[in-house]
Amino acid sequence: MTIEVKNLLLLGASADQVFAIKTAKAMGLHVIVVDGNPNSPGFALADQYAIVSTRDLPELKAFVDRLEITVHGVAVMGSDISQYVSALAEYLSVPCIPLETALITTDKLLMKQCFAENGVAIPWFSAVESFEHLCILVAERGLPLVLKPVDRSGARGVFLLKEGMDIEALYRRSIEESFSGQVIIEEYLQGPQVSTETLFHQGKGYTAGFVDRNYEMLDVFAPYILENGGWQPSRLSKLQRSEIEKLIDDVAKALDIENGVIKGDIVYTETGAKVIEVATRLSGGDFSESLVPLGLGINYVRTALEIALNIKPDFEALIPKQNKFVANRYFFPEKGQLIGIHGIEQVKTQSFVKKLEFFINVGEKIKPICSHADRAGVFIVIADSLEELEKRVSWVYETIVFEIS
Repeated sequence: MTIEVKNLLLLGASADQVFAIKTAKAMGLHVIVVDGNPNSPGFALADQYAIVSTRDLPELKAFVDRLEITVHGVAVMGSDISQYVSALAEYLSVPCIPLETALITTDKLLMKQCFAENGVAIPWFSAVESFEHLCILVAERGLPLVLKPVDRSGARGVFLLKEGMDIEALYRRSIEESFSGQVIIEEYLQGPQVSTETLFHQGKGYTAGFVDRNYEMLDVFAPYILENGGWQPSRLSKLQRSEIEKLIDDVAKALDIENGVIKGDIVYTETGAKVIEVATRLSGGDFSESLVPLGLGINYVRTALEIALNIKPDFEALIPKQNKFVANRYFFPEKGQLIGIHGIEQVKTQSFVKKLEFFINVGEKIKPICSHADRAGVFIVIADSLEELEKRVSWVYETIVFEIS
């Protein structure tokens, strides 16, 4: 009996999508990728590829019309383009979250309005109509508050407003970062922040991972709100994690999601868990690729692709096989011209270092850190205890030295 090979179309072929491509290939899928960058590293790993912008819906439709094979599913990992995934999937009549839902989750104002209307626990928020309106909101609510574009990711244009700051200048910069020129203001939530990834199939959710987010450098990068990696397992209790899982179920109901992925950014406050925002796509970076697989011994990207292809997902494969301590951290060198990076070989020889990558080259100028896109590199370490993990993180930071002119 011949078993039909499923054909998967992935939007994006950058470094963020490589793990998804490799996972799909390991599943025996025929993998098609598109990306606007002709030098995308994922092209070399796919069965078919095309240089097409993942945000150009007419050209994406034209591309699939030219294909001589049937596309059975469309997916994305890491890029905040779920509206294009849904639009293309609906065009192809393959599984996807509703297009209306995807449009809501790629607009932070629409998202917060939807959650408020459906009783989902969120911080106070408001649209900002003008700088004068912002001043009124600040006077009414007091500081600190968080200002952000409605339609950007990677902390671009996100500012923590505090006393003594030039709020008008930050407002203008946030506006400039927004594709639509629209920003929102919201309450700054105190408490541990956690990232989650929940897979839904026929209305039932399975949260594959909880990763605590590390904001130890808020004062260093103020007014920017920049994360410096995270760690697994979460320090939250089982009861707190259960509360968050219930909160994600509320999100799924509010968004009318029966099948798909919800990536959650949650803060556990004194009054319980609250949603900062969600994305209806797989995480990029190290959450999907490293923290959960290395920590728990599972690959939930495979499960997400099964759902996208209308294959019955194997949720038993998501039962943790181990519980290792894993952390990812980033490099934030001083601005200037990079002369060299020392200590690389010494770090790479350590078996507990699972990843060491740099995003800049010798001779390039290091820009001021304004968003997650400005990080200079990343590393991942693994250990058998939190104490050992923290020591290994410190050792890498002490060993890697950036020489700046």
